[in-house]
Amino acid sequence: MRPSARIPGILAALVLATGGIAAAAPAATAAPTSVQDCEKYIAQHSSKKGTAGIGQACYEGSIGNQTSCSASLTAVGVSANTASGACRAAH
Repeated sequence: MRPSARIPGILAALVLATGGIAAAAPAATAAPTSVQDCEKYIAQHSSKKGTAGIGQACYEGSIGNQTSCSASLTAVGVSANTASGACRAAH
């Protein structure tokens, strides 16, 4: 292959690789929004304010671990009904 023909091929490969990274980037931002939705739900339905335990529990809910999310929220004093709703909001 001639050197002049390699350059466009290399550039095309770089563009395709960069496009794949850019397409995957929005998926990485989904969890924080879910955690914020969970914390917002707790703030609206409970007198508990955001603590590290609530943030961690909401993260557990955002990755699909609903049992751990609910158990952690009730452990820090959030009612079972509010914990259930917040964990659903996280997922």
